[in-house]
Amino acid sequence: MSTENEGTAVPSAPSAPPVPVAAPEGTPASAQQAPPPYPEQPGRASEPGQGSEPTTQLPGAVPAYLPGSAGPTGSAPDAGWPPPPPPPSQPHYGGGGGGWGEPPASGPQPSRKRPGGLMAAVLAAALVAGVVGGGIGYWAADRNSDNSVGGGSTTVSAADAPALKREAGSTAAVAGKALPSVVTITAQAQGGDGGTGTGFIYDKQGHILTNNHVVASAADGGDLTATFSNGKEYAAEVVGRAEGYDVAVVKLKDPPSGLKPLALGNSDQVAVGDSTIAIGAPFGLSNTVTTGIISAKNRPVASGDGTSDKNSYMSALQTDASINPGNSGGPLLDARGAVIGMNSAIQPSGGGGGGGGGSQSGSIGLGFAIPINQAKTVAAELIKTGQPVYPVIGATVSMAEGGDGATISGDGGGGTPAVTPDGPAAKAGLKSGDVITKFNDVPIDSGPTLISEIWTHKPGDKIKITYTRDGKESQVDVTLGERKGDTR
Repeated sequence: MSTENEGTAVPSAPSAPPVPVAAPEGTPASAQQAPPPYPEQPGRASEPGQGSEPTTQLPGAVPAYLPGSAGPTGSAPDAGWPPPPPPPSQPHYGGGGGGWGEPPASGPQPSRKRPGGLMAAVLAAALVAGVVGGGIGYWAADRNSDNSVGGGSTTVSAADAPALKREAGSTAAVAGKALPSVVTITAQAQGGDGGTGTGFIYDKQGHILTNNHVVASAADGGDLTATFSNGKEYAAEVVGRAEGYDVAVVKLKDPPSGLKPLALGNSDQVAVGDSTIAIGAPFGLSNTVTTGIISAKNRPVASGDGTSDKNSYMSALQTDASINPGNSGGPLLDARGAVIGMNSAIQPSGGGGGGGGGSQSGSIGLGFAIPINQAKTVAAELIKTGQPVYPVIGATVSMAEGGDGATISGDGGGGTPAVTPDGPAAKAGLKSGDVITKFNDVPIDSGPTLISEIWTHKPGDKIKITYTRDGKESQVDVTLGERKGDTR
């Protein structure tokens, strides 16, 4: 499915919310049984990890309205007691003014009361009950005052509530530990355009993992700022970007001491129904925490920011945790606080806006995250070489969405062959017109779905491709090749 990346129009200055309280050291335990904590990670090792849906990029301050309050007026101390009896709490039936079963009164009959009369009577009874209660309370206090020594007033204090203790694996505990390692990123292009997004600390050297579409506007001479949950801002620079993966690494120019990278989980072990916690800056509201579950795995997603015809592809984790413009690049955590994905795209309700601006739609419970196993492999390559490496099969396929498979095109564009001579597909015997229906055991229904699956692997991986040619199904083994850098 095709989606739009959730980008955010940049405010004049990012909001700085209150400073969260960091949780104690160690990875928080789950509610049922505490798993072993994740170790500190001084660096990250490079390790690996059906139609496509359009998604929207993940922008200031939202006005808060404080409700007013008005207290009821109490009875005067010298008011007569007891108070007059309250009006009946039930409507009078039969047209009279008496109680139940009372014969109708003589004289002209009043018009039938509207159904709202019952509501008014009940409300009147409630209000009267409140007045009577207040009268009784005053009378009791007056008696206590008369019986006290010296006739002085008596003050009754409410008991203090017991101290609130949160379990180590609660959402509050997980969020409290993670928030100091999450930053709001403000990207400003030389021409003034830009946006805001989210990132998280990747290692102690000051590298931050985020989405490419969050920092793309500042990649060529623009300004990048990372704001921590305590409100402190640091200048940053782009280390490397992978447009196809929608992954980028930035680095703090003058990183503070004591940085705590978030622990990375294993996205291959995630199960549908697992709890999730998303942290980000939706619509510029930094340090926002939302919760949900894993709704689906291996969801093929082709996402774009609406500013170009270039898409990124992912075999995504789908979550119903609320993700909005500004959440892009933020961590998707499991119940233990380990990163299992990087929030990247949402499915808008009615088209939604593209790469920033007030027209962007918000969450409808369909959010997509890049699996962390894939993101950390890309990040390691970007830190090492500054450019991405993509696994390829050496064939151009049709990018039409929805169908019976991914069809190898008749040509590769620009006069080049669709099947690269001596490439992986050519060596396996694949030809133009072949329809790829499975990649290993994953069904393939379109070109974007095929690319999403290919990019979850590494160059050199051996995979099995199922295809049809002239109505006959066949299988071949293919060793993935590689392409360095993004095509422009």
